[in-house]
Amino acid sequence: MDQVGYVILFVADLERSVAFYRDVIGIPFKLQGDGYVEFATEGSRFGLYDRNRLDELTGHDATAPGRPGGEVVFLVGDVNAEAQRLRAAGATILSGPVDRPWGHRTLHVEDPDGFVVELAEEIPRQPRQTL
Repeated sequence: MDQVGYVILFVADLERSVAFYRDVIGIPFKLQGDGYVEFATEGSRFGLYDRNRLDELTGHDATAPGRPGGEVVFLVGDVNAEAQRLRAAGATILSGPVDRPWGHRTLHVEDPDGFVVELAEEIPRQPRQTL
């Protein structure tokens, strides 16, 4: 695990935060969807995620008092093997492994200070379902 894939901040007002990082800080906008926004950065990716939708992702409410507001994502080759290793090490598993439609199989764990750490394995993107 030697590659940071993403740094994602959990934000209270997605539009306000996009405007800040895009218009004030000057980071070019890349994409948006499903409560997530990503900016066009080189190397590691930088994104924002709507804090109000966090329980959809991790099964835990990020709005709870004292809950940190972000995650770091490490890209791995085998999320299932990592899940097994982390369970054996006594890590607090929040969710997963689970396949995500955006092309990752993910596992969310909590670090000792309550930050979310995601391990992500790249998989084929799932087609969007329409109603």
